[in-house]
Amino acid sequence: MLHVVSYSQHWPHLFPQHGPGLKHKRKIALEPWQERVVERYQGRLLRGLIHSDGCRITNTIRHPKKTYAYPRYFFSNRSLDIQGIFCDACDRLGIAWRQDGPWNISVARREAVAIMDRHVGPKR
Repeated sequence: MLHVVSYSQHWPHLFPQHGPGLKHKRKIALEPWQERVVERYQGRLLRGLIHSDGCRITNTIRHPKKTYAYPRYFFSNRSLDIQGIFCDACDRLGIAWRQDGPWNISVARREAVAIMDRHVGPKR
């Protein structure tokens, strides 16, 4: 694994979504060059979003006669723009998702979780 570190006053020009104020109260949009990168590496975008603002859990359901558990992903962010970026990436990869409250996106279907597992991998 390679880690790159850089410091510059010009990063806001390259990444205009990084700016003053709360990110969930300002416009977050990918620049055209970022869209091209995302189109090529959609799974890596999902991995980064889950590793920063998401989790994979085991959801346990208990009924009087049966208890069962299944894996599930959650993505949580107050920015509707960032939620949109996450959901668009899921759509491009054929991952079924649903809104689970105002800030959470849930991926729970078996096939969708399997696709997420292939792209996301464990947090480090």
